[in-house]
This record gives sequence, structure tokens and C-alpha cells, in this order.
Amino acid sequence: MDQRTGEVRTDQPARPDAKQQRTEKRTRRRFARRQWARRWLSLRYVLALVLVVALIGTAVYLVFFSTALQVKKVQVTGNSLVSDARVREIADVPLGEQLALVDLARASARVGALAEVKSVDVTRSWPDGVRVAVVERTPVAVVELAGRLRGLDADGVVFRDYKAAPKGMPRIRPGAAAGTDALKEAATVVSALPKDLAARVDHVEVATVDQITLVLRDQRQVMWGSAEDSATKAEVLDGLLAAVQAQVYDVSVPGNPTTSGG
Repeated sequence: MDQRTGEVRTDQPARPDAKQQRTEKRTRRRFARRQWARRWLSLRYVLALVLVVALIGTAVYLVFFSTALQVKKVQVTGNSLVSDARVREIADVPLGEQLALVDLARASARVGALAEVKSVDVTRSWPDGVRVAVVERTPVAVVELAGRLRGLDADGVVFRDYKAAPKGMPRIRPGAAAGTDALKEAATVVSALPKDLAARVDHVEVATVDQITLVLRDQRQVMWGSAEDSATKAEVLDGLLAAVQAQVYDVSVPGNPTTSGG
């Protein structure tokens, strides 16, 4: 009570009005949202880390331990001279091994060592296979070695047996002094001949790397020399055969060819 006025006084603070109450509620809600956003950001990083670890763990299990990704088959393609079974045996890819751990380089080297194989590509075929793609050598001539008739490719590699020379394929007859280099030179010569000209060749006599002679099916001879400029020599010879009837044609120097015998 006021001593002077006799009025009764209260010291209680005035209650906030409705507008102030709404402002305070909005402030509290904004603060709560900010707090939750900070907590969720931290939790999101934790969840992402857990997910990444789980994915890595699953991938490691599948690749290195799961039977679903073990080798169950080895597919061989491109082969005709070598059987599928032979390629698989040489590749030596173990069935049941985890596909990710297969040594592709080793398998490729083993198959590539086969004489019949020019090149090979060994790849994984997910989820459970290995693919061995073979490119075999193509013969351009045959050569008799140690009583066996063998195929010779354009690189001079001997790689297969024949019971008889295929029709239209030239035969190479190496001399006593002809080594592997001379055989390679002869293979280069034959592979450079146009198809129609190669069909006219009965055999190729090889004395040394630079003494190669073609003997045609009508027994005419072509002094070829080395394999150098074989494409040019073949072109010159084709023109000579059409223009000049001779017994011996010398195209060893293609810029100055000669003939002899009528």
C-alpha cells in the first residue's frame, strides 16, 4: 500500500502481450531447428562413412571370397588348328579360383608360346568366366623339314604339319646353308606375291638370305635375290611375264630387270 495515497500496489511484472509471445515462440522454434540441423549434419557424415565401409566390405567379400565370382568356365574363341581342350590345358586357368586373382598375363604367355598362335588376348568375363581369344597363324607356303611337311607363315614361323601341300600353295626348298633367317626371307617374298602370281609358283629355292629363286609351274625361273623391295619386284615380274617369253627372269635389281633363254 502506498503510504501517501492509500492505494494498494503490486510489484509483479506486467505479462507480455500476445505478439511478444508469438515472437518468442518463433525464436525458440528457429533455435531448435538450428540445433537439429547441426545434429543431423554430424549424423549424416557418420551414416555416410558407415555406408561406405559397408559397401567396401561387401565388395571385398564378393571379389575375394564369394563363390559367385569364382572361375567356373574358360571360353576359347578363334581357334581351329588347336583344340579348345589344348588351349585350356596350356592356359592352365584353375577352376574355382577367385576371378579377380587369375593371372591373365601368365595364361596369355603360355598360350602365346604355342607355335600355331600368332596372338592371344586373355580377359575376365564377369561374373565367373575367363575368355581366351586366339588369332592363329596363316600359312603362305609349305616347307619340308626333317621329313615333315610344315606350314610357314609370313613371319617365317613353322607351325603346323601337312600330309600334302595344299593346292596353289608354294613349296619352299631350303638349301644346306639356309637357316631360319633365310626361311623368314623366303616367307616374306611369298607373302608379297599377288595371289594370281603366287598360284603360278611351284616352289621357292632358298640358298641364303639374298639368294632366293622362284621356280614357276612351267619350270621357268625367277632370280629374286633378297626379300627387299619384294612388292616392286612382284610388279616388275608380272609385267615381264606378260611381255617377254624367256626361261630365266632376273628381278633381283627391280630397276634393271633382265631375261635370258627363249
